[in-house]
Amino acid sequence: MLLDGSGSISFDVLTWLGEQGVALARIQWGGEPTVFASGAGFVANSEKLRWQYETQGNVQLRLEFARNLICDKLRNSVATLETHTPESAFREKAIAKTREALDLLSIVPLADMGDVRAIEGECAARYFAAWRGIEMHWTAPNRYPVPNDWHSYRSRSSILTGRRPRNWKASHPINAMLNYAYAVRVAQLQVQAVADGFDPFAGIMHHSRPLFPAYAYDLIEPERPKVDAAILAFAQSRKFSGADFILRKDGVCVLSPQLARTVAATV
Repeated sequence: MLLDGSGSISFDVLTWLGEQGVALARIQWGGEPTVFASGAGFVANSEKLRWQYETQGNVQLRLEFARNLICDKLRNSVATLETHTPESAFREKAIAKTREALDLLSIVPLADMGDVRAIEGECAARYFAAWRGIEMHWTAPNRYPVPNDWHSYRSRSSILTGRRPRNWKASHPINAMLNYAYAVRVAQLQVQAVADGFDPFAGIMHHSRPLFPAYAYDLIEPERPKVDAAILAFAQSRKFSGADFILRKDGVCVLSPQLARTVAATV
């Protein structure tokens, strides 16, 4: 896996990667994963592909797959909340809501994917509300000043995405680190899916579309709280410099190349 970088790769290198069975992926500086080649080729496993396509095309199997993914995600969310967020009424409400959702998912029949997403969405709102007030510590503020709202965490949604706030175009350093860390983990899961013989674009919970590794985005769902835990521990255990982040002219906060490498290694 190459993190940013520049230059070229020879055919001899690609041949050697193929002989070793090594897949090659590159993550661009902005966090977007780009898979250049699978050294061993895409050696699909027919049984795994059959399972993917049958599950994708069967409403009940697809819902059961999504139910299991989200249940795992919610269980991991409780662990992250208990370990990495401060004690507060917000945290207690988030944990209670998540456990309530787990009970609901175990007994309530699901009509469609909208049911799953509605339950997940309600939990996500409480989950990130429990992060409010998490502080970041800064060094050399006179040399590298930072905006006032970077000192503590407010919301997972960005203020830069219009009337319907979304998670992209991060306006806070923690969200910028989360977005980059998720991109790194998706790239890892995409490479692993190919190595295991799956089709990384044949999503089950997430709809397939061109150039979108939907199956890797399925697999990352239960992994997200683990990534969150790693980033929260990282964010609260060190002092940052304003030079660690780049504030673009449009207000979007992105990681410096050096910090991006550290975050990738953390994930």
